[in-house]
Amino acid sequence: MSQVKEKATLLTALTASLVCLLLYLPVLNYGFINFDDPEYVLNNPVIRHLDLNTLYQSFFQSHVGWWMPLTWLSLAIDYQFWGLNPLGYHLTNIVFHAANTGLVVLIADGLLRQARGVNGESSNGLPEGGKYSGHYYAAILVFAGLCFGAHPLRVESVAWVTERKDVLNGFFAFSSILFYLHYAKRKDMGITGKQAGRFYALSLLCFVCSLMAKSVSVVLPAMLLVLDWQPLRRMPNRSFRQLILEKWPFFAASVLITLFTFFFAAQSRYLVTYEAFPLSQRIAVSGNAIWEYWRMLLVPVGLSPFNVIPDPIPGSYTLKASLVSLALLGIFFSGKVPRLSACMLCFILPLLPVLAFFQNGDQSYADRFTYLPSLSPAIFLALVLFTGKGVAGKLVNRRLVIVAAAIVVMIFMVATYRQQGVWRSPESFWTRIIQVEPLAIIYKERGKYYHSEGRYAEAVADFTAALGMITPTLKPYEYNFYAFRGEALRGAGRYEDAVADFATAISMYPHPAYFYHRGLALKSLGRIGEADLDFRRSGPDPGQIAWFDRGN
Repeated sequence: MSQVKEKATLLTALTASLVCLLLYLPVLNYGFINFDDPEYVLNNPVIRHLDLNTLYQSFFQSHVGWWMPLTWLSLAIDYQFWGLNPLGYHLTNIVFHAANTGLVVLIADGLLRQARGVNGESSNGLPEGGKYSGHYYAAILVFAGLCFGAHPLRVESVAWVTERKDVLNGFFAFSSILFYLHYAKRKDMGITGKQAGRFYALSLLCFVCSLMAKSVSVVLPAMLLVLDWQPLRRMPNRSFRQLILEKWPFFAASVLITLFTFFFAAQSRYLVTYEAFPLSQRIAVSGNAIWEYWRMLLVPVGLSPFNVIPDPIPGSYTLKASLVSLALLGIFFSGKVPRLSACMLCFILPLLPVLAFFQNGDQSYADRFTYLPSLSPAIFLALVLFTGKGVAGKLVNRRLVIVAAAIVVMIFMVATYRQQGVWRSPESFWTRIIQVEPLAIIYKERGKYYHSEGRYAEAVADFTAALGMITPTLKPYEYNFYAFRGEALRGAGRYEDAVADFATAISMYPHPAYFYHRGLALKSLGRIGEADLDFRRSGPDPGQIAWFDRGN
């Protein structure tokens, strides 16, 4: 009978995986994005070969500021098969995500079964008897999987080639949790020796692999402790100290990888210093981020690939941070719904490494950061729905649950399909960000893309828009915007205007490249003497127009 149940569960997991695979097939027609994809794939020499030197560089050197050897190796394998054809990279991302959706189903099934107790007694409100079969149970498991896999917040992690690290980390992190559930089940049933030890070793191995894909899973040992508390309820039979000691290899790996990560991040100066970004501001930004993650999880509208920290930070951030703190205190200290507290802990813990306390860019929050945290809400919903009781303990109608769940999943799938279009090309990518939050730096990036495509008039329009919304923080770098527009004007044949923009840029920061490109515009106007003077000022190797920081 158990083998029949296992086959049925595997078939359910496969169904959820197949739905996600089909949902993301349109992404196969998309290209690369001119944001991080060049550093990760297009211009990355590390992935060009698959040999011992690649292994050495992947494991003993950082790239783009991070240590994640398995991510580089996976991209290198893709390169051997696909070269720079984006289809293959997208296909790998989609397959990993589909597999992760199936793993969520298996984790939900494992938690539902084990939460009843080791001797079959009712535990945590779960029903007695062999209720782990039938259409309702399968539907609840599929719902849990698709609540994770088909949610529009997943699009960024799947449709963006750079986020290979997300889906790869998720695959190993979820596998680690699943193997841990097998280990805990045998341990609690009194089965020791090779069988339990094998699952423990597999869980640890997958955990280490997840860290080598992306270090965000360093909090997984703490998440396993939360699962020991709820819904596994292992703590009444074991002390907290015993459960900590049980996981000491996991904690040791977390500490080691954390040190690795900070070492390489410090070398590349990737982390923002506390002098530049004070703790008070970080708390406000972190609280706002958690608020937005809750909001997007429940109402996934207005999603943007890039949510910039505003300058200055508005008072609404502080208000939302205060409300988040009060909500968390209410959930954790009420003690009335331990499953909800466990769910919230497993949601917050994997967010900690990506909150503003460890800021490494301009983003305030990002859809991709919800990949691991979204596991717990999906499992929590499965637990609540399968018990036949809501959070308040009131009975729910199963037919109503199925209909409501189907409607929710369909809404998610439609929203996911629409959100995928954001990642079709660099133009759609930057345009979506502008639609949600028009900022100078975003117009600048789209303008650079238009310029690279020879669409000079559109580039000029975007650089002009950027100049019209320069913030105080960007004011010291204003010369870059004039230079970018000057080059676009030169490409459009508007040489007089180009000369004027380059002159403005030179007055702010006399970079050699500005003299050289102004000289090209002057030469096109027939002002040869002035052009030669600029060429002499530029020197023999002025370089191309790029973002220049006078401090470097």
